[in-house]
Amino acid sequence: KNTPATEVLSFLGAGCYQHEVPAVCDEINRRGEFVTSYAGDTYGDHGRLQALWEFQDLMAELVELDVVTTPNYDWSTAAAMALRSSVMLTGRKRVLVPAALLLDRRLVFADYLSHDVQVDEIPFDEATGLLDLDALRAALADDVAAVYIEYPNALGVIDYQAPEVVKLAHEHGALAIVGADPTGLGLLAAPGSFGADFAVGDIQPLGMHMSYGGGLSGYLAFHNDPAVIESCPAFIFAKTETLEPGQNGFGYLNFDRTHYVKRGEGSQNGGTTTALWAITAAAYLGLLGPQGLRELGEGLMQRSRYAAERLGEIPGVTGPRFSGPILKEFVITYDNHEVGAVDDALRARGIFGGKDLSVDFPTLGRSSLWAVTEVHTKDDIDRLVEVLTEVLA
Repeated sequence: KNTPATEVLSFLGAGCYQHEVPAVCDEINRRGEFVTSYAGDTYGDHGRLQALWEFQDLMAELVELDVVTTPNYDWSTAAAMALRSSVMLTGRKRVLVPAALLLDRRLVFADYLSHDVQVDEIPFDEATGLLDLDALRAALADDVAAVYIEYPNALGVIDYQAPEVVKLAHEHGALAIVGADPTGLGLLAAPGSFGADFAVGDIQPLGMHMSYGGGLSGYLAFHNDPAVIESCPAFIFAKTETLEPGQNGFGYLNFDRTHYVKRGEGSQNGGTTTALWAITAAAYLGLLGPQGLRELGEGLMQRSRYAAERLGEIPGVTGPRFSGPILKEFVITYDNHEVGAVDDALRARGIFGGKDLSVDFPTLGRSSLWAVTEVHTKDDIDRLVEVLTEVLA
């Protein structure tokens, strides 16, 4: 508690990650015209609306879908909104989600859906960590509004079956929602490229510091379909011509459909802070570009694979637990040691170990989820292996 990851060697992830934050991102999001300018109208707007439109444009290119909203609270909220939109669009009352979900995601889904929608979980393969397609086929029926899959999933596994999941959903008239970590999309196929109806995720890795949970910001993308737009209550900013030739204006798209109109009765959590993170993400994406994102993804895969294999060499450790491909997270299992005790010993030595999965996934036994990003060097990983070997001896 109250120990920043900058003072220790941290391998915690599970939704909030220690990525490199370029100095330009902090410089941009601290500028007065973005920090203090709300959104035009009666407020002074010095480019904020255009910056938010640029974020939408960049994210739309990244996920290969037409429309991107301004961010909402986090990945879980964005996914829940997409599921709720799917229920509205199809008129159906059942959704299928993977069992490979962290507890916080399950709780948000229950909050948004459980009062009138049946949420069924599809198990994952115990060997690979991939979604069980046979179980999905058995669960699919004409009453399913949407199928949700994560890419990579909560176990760190890149579920390369996502295109097949999308196809199966569409065969039954259901919509397909793909949750994608944007740091992998410089390498992995974009959700829109294989037919996803919605893409969701969190932009926290795109230039945001970890901040007691405050740096999270969920993106939501979909096709340019009026019915879909009307089903989504989040802000969308549009570009329009002005009386001055060659000059564009930027403003709300159909403001009356948003929850903001309902004020205290609204059920969404977004606004000034999440919009500021959108501007930060736009700066990050513009800085890295396609080649930079590809190099980022390659570095994440190389580091995480090296770490998983090195940890798996330690006596008493099985790692990685699953054989499926990984981006930046993976699961290891201890043969004879409790995760909490190991993490305590690592903290005493200046290392934050993996997330204990005993609550989220009790069937996995003594397992923990580890995150490795571009901030970790080979020496960092080798130090971890040395210290963990000492702790488990």
